[in-house]
Amino acid sequence: MKIGPYTLSGNSAIMGVLNVTPDSFSDGGNYDSVETALAQVEQLLAEGASIIDVGGESTRPGAEFVDGATEISRIVPVIKAIKERFDCLVSIDTYKTATARAALDAGADILNDVWAGLYDGQMLALAAERQVPIILMHNQTDDRYQDVTQEVCDFLAERAQAAREAGVPADYIWLDPGFGFAKNVEQNKALLKGLDKVCQLGYPVLFGISRKRIVDALLGGDTKPLERDQATAALSAWALQKGCRIVRVHNVACNKDVVTVIGGLLD
Repeated sequence: MKIGPYTLSGNSAIMGVLNVTPDSFSDGGNYDSVETALAQVEQLLAEGASIIDVGGESTRPGAEFVDGATEISRIVPVIKAIKERFDCLVSIDTYKTATARAALDAGADILNDVWAGLYDGQMLALAAERQVPIILMHNQTDDRYQDVTQEVCDFLAERAQAAREAGVPADYIWLDPGFGFAKNVEQNKALLKGLDKVCQLGYPVLFGISRKRIVDALLGGDTKPLERDQATAALSAWALQKGCRIVRVHNVACNKDVVTVIGGLLD
């Protein structure tokens, strides 16, 4: 499987989440030093992750805004340390271009933007300038939709075209439907059912639903984030069958066999 200039084994892969934040919804504060972050990366890679997604600002609903300087101070030492110690791909989970540039300078390989280049208007140009893959996620400011799946598809197709017009090669563009972002439970469920339509847009799709509130809702609405890993793995299987190529998860071990088995069947 290709992600821009990089080749991953198999036709599906796992992105392991590394939040170097004090307030992420399920693991805030757990990996906010270089030492604890590296220990977690070692575990994620041993369990089967191909990409480590580093985030320095929580994007959970209601999370406090983090200024760029603070975000950079959190992610740069960790990315440098990861690239020095491990042979793996690193993505930077940020919507701020200045943070993304600092992350690339520190050794990051992939941009992962929850606002698909819309926040400050410079992210697509950076991806083109540095010729790095970029993941474009659907997002908006409210949860009003007429047809959530179609509107997500329209948005992602438009943003992918904007990236191409900015100079990003088509095969460097990945899409993310944005589960849990400006979507209520019923809208997330509808998007899960229509996920194949997103996968038919012509770009590889990343699936990121790990431990989110929609997983809790599907379980009955009375679980804590760390209790949602098996259900996340079940949804990973669903997504792969619908055509997604990478699953972004907190618990790699719980998802590894699912990705291996489903990926093998889809070869």
